Amino acid sequence: MFVQSSFAGNRGVAGELYLVATPIGNLGDITVRALEILKSVDIIAAEDTRQTRKLLNHFEIDTRLVSHHEHNKEASSKGIIQWLKEGKKLALVSDAGMPAISDPGYELVRVAIQHEIPVITIPGPNAALSALIASGLPTDKFIFLGFLPRDKKPLREELNRIKVYPETLLFYEAPHRVLKMIKEVHEVMGNRQIVLARELTKKYEEYIRGSVEEVIGYLEQQDQVRGEFTVIIEGNLGGDEEVMAEWWQELEPVAHVEGYIQQGLTSKEAIKKAAEDRKVPKRDIYNLYHGE
Repeated sequence: MFVQSSFAGNRGVAGELYLVATPIGNLGDITVRALEILKSVDIIAAEDTRQTRKLLNHFEIDTRLVSHHEHNKEASSKGIIQWLKEGKKLALVSDAGMPAISDPGYELVRVAIQHEIPVITIPGPNAALSALIASGLPTDKFIFLGFLPRDKKPLREELNRIKVYPETLLFYEAPHRVLKMIKEVHEVMGNRQIVLARELTKKYEEYIRGSVEEVIGYLEQQDQVRGEFTVIIEGNLGGDEEVMAEWWQELEPVAHVEGYIQQGLTSKEAIKKAAEDRKVPKRDIYNLYHGE
């Protein structure tokens, strides 16, 4: 158990890890507090040092900058944790928005907590929530799912797993894959309402709102699709019992079990439920799931 009192003064701990939100496009969106932290810490760890250097130069910040990204995260985490143990204060930033969301910052936060190092959030811009509140789709309940799988089979499996969710669905997608993704959404989820938000807070910010079919038609007419996308999809509002009962039909047994686990069941409960759905012995599903 680790109880963190973030602002209790001298806690007798080594260092502090700050998660600092940075602008998602418009540099004017950075907070005063974020600037103060970036100036005062000993080290800034960045997903892309070239991108972060532009931000630091703009605000005349000369704090030491190191890299922490997907390809060096194991070695980088060891060095960062050591600095924190030595009493240094360190800020973690991503390319844009809140760190530790769809980037390797999550693992660093987990390791820091294991070492009882305080982790302090400096909130600010976030692309998914910024797009959601302007989408016109329900905001009372939503699920953020990050980037969907690239390959067709796992993409279809994931869409089949989540197509029954009544909550608004939020994703990130690259410009060269967004049309392919939305066509798969149409095949699996049908002609729901959808919103694409691109270039958020920048000069060419754009919201594309309509049905899935309308948005596909719009994208097919564009010479080139540019900008990173946040995709917001209407949840399953139909209450279709047949759809709810057969969400797993196109999934392999292991994915079927994992689907239930992601809904909150234990692995034991998920295996039992999947076996009941498929009308097969529980042992068969157990062996498949555990690779026996």
